[in-house]
Amino acid sequence: MSPRILVVEHQESCPPHLVGRWLEEAGCTLEVCRPYAGDALPALTSYDGVLVMGGDMGAYDDDRAPWLAPLKASIRDARDIPMLGICLGHQVIAAALGGEVAKNPRGQTVGLQPVGWSEDAAADPWVGGRTADEIAIHWNNDVVVTMPPGGVVLARTPGGEVQVARFGERAWGIQAHPEVDTDVVTGWAADDRDDLVALGLDEAVVLADIKEAEPALEAHWKPLLARFAAIAGEER
Repeated sequence: MSPRILVVEHQESCPPHLVGRWLEEAGCTLEVCRPYAGDALPALTSYDGVLVMGGDMGAYDDDRAPWLAPLKASIRDARDIPMLGICLGHQVIAAALGGEVAKNPRGQTVGLQPVGWSEDAAADPWVGGRTADEIAIHWNNDVVVTMPPGGVVLARTPGGEVQVARFGERAWGIQAHPEVDTDVVTGWAADDRDDLVALGLDEAVVLADIKEAEPALEAHWKPLLARFAAIAGEER
């Protein structure tokens, strides 16, 4: 049977997009939960895997996004279910399992960044197939500042922030955005135009760099999503 993956989408502008397509190409069946649109959060344990997407809220913004508190509780109760968090999802899983998230004191990170794999990455069951030259798209203000108990940092940004992590035996997070391409990021850039100016970044250059990197980004991240699909399909 196809692994059933629950996708928790926090807002319309942050869809699973490429990651969803790659998981389906790897044989998964996706069910997208949109709690911002009124969907009830189902039991995570009813699925073979869980994908928690990004969003512009914070991991502790339970008042703004009232589904975050039950989602974090569900994450704690579903530790044997393979999970992958992207950006906000990465932070939500970390916070749910006992880590800490905060604003990055170095400021917002935008655009392409190299992936700084740690020695622990080579033996990790999800990212062990890395090629060691990965790049990733970042678009974030918050970062994981304290890892959950037993968590392992698998990669750091050039600034030293946690970039990829294993938060539990079957729970991973990536601070970057493997799911997006220029089409998605163009909308983000329009919304964050003033922030880009404040960072001294040229919107057109940021988008052109991402567009040029799209083939490499797919080559780097699509195999890792296929690997996550395989993990979700394993018998437990």
